[in-house]
Amino acid sequence: QVQLAESGGGLVQTGGSLRLSCAASGRIFSGYGMGWFRQAPGKEREFVASIGWPGRATYYADYVKGRFTISRDNVRNTVALQMNSLKPEDTAVYYCAREKGAGVAASEARYDYWGQGTQVTVSS
Repeated sequence: QVQLAESGGGLVQTGGSLRLSCAASGRIFSGYGMGWFRQAPGKEREFVASIGWPGRATYYADYVKGRFTISRDNVRNTVALQMNSLKPEDTAVYYCAREKGAGVAASEARYDYWGQGTQVTVSS
């Protein structure tokens, strides 16, 4: 059974930081790219960041570039999203997902497994 489980969400003030983590189970992590997406209330889900296998390639949405950092631990089968300088507009449910190949991708269609999401709320 393939599972992705996010953790680390919560409530933080503007300018604060949070670190999200996604743990993968099963044979779904090794050799595959991973990504983070988010969905704010009333909005479509949008791409945040992606990291390829084994972790040299990364790709960020413009609205998080320079503030968020994606990384992966290929021994522990985890992918993290370090979020700094958070803004109220970063408030959303954040999802991790597995890319169908080993690269980086921004399109949801390139991802085949998704976690349940973790809520991030940034207060002003």
